[in-house]
Amino acid sequence: MLIACWSVKGGVGTTVASVAMALGAARVARPVLLVDLAGDVPGCLGVAESAGPGVAEWLGAGSDAPPDALVRLEQPLGPGLVLLHRGLGQMAPGRAALLVQVLAASGRTVVVDCGRVDASPVAQRFAAEADRSVLVTRLCVLALRRAAAAPVRPSGVVVVRDAGRSLSLTDVEQTVGAPILAEVAVDPSVARAVDVGLARVRIPRGLADVLASVAA
Repeated sequence: MLIACWSVKGGVGTTVASVAMALGAARVARPVLLVDLAGDVPGCLGVAESAGPGVAEWLGAGSDAPPDALVRLEQPLGPGLVLLHRGLGQMAPGRAALLVQVLAASGRTVVVDCGRVDASPVAQRFAAEADRSVLVTRLCVLALRRAAAAPVRPSGVVVVRDAGRSLSLTDVEQTVGAPILAEVAVDPSVARAVDVGLARVRIPRGLADVLASVAA
């Protein structure tokens, strides 16, 4: 199962949702591979950036880097969970289709933090071709306008609800044209855990379990 988590606007919680989904899924559907295309996952989890190559380098190496080289780039995070770092530099789109194919055929639950879908053609490819294409959004008019104009259609939506918004879940479904898969409330404790790089141990289990259901 390949799940691509993506957004159309920064700061909506895509990385946190991806991390929580992977952590929750690793408890029930091991093994789980968490793929970082946006570059924020290590900081969120509180793990060191890889000193070696990552996705960007594999993409840029062309045929010099065979598909099975991706496994050697993975970093274990804990029982049943490994991380594939973004790497440095631009992500060349020429091998994006092969990357999607290799990860989809890995036999694992693969959660991809794509970041903003318009940030790179590679992120867009994952959002378009994943088994489950998940838009992460808040109940924000600007975000929904961008989602409606996005170059890809999600198969489902994770809504991050903060106080004071007048839009409803029905507004989201009608605008985006996809069902709500999960709704999570903004939690200051999660923000604090991310700020100090402790999301790996302080993400509330309830949040992880709700988002893990999206990957089930």
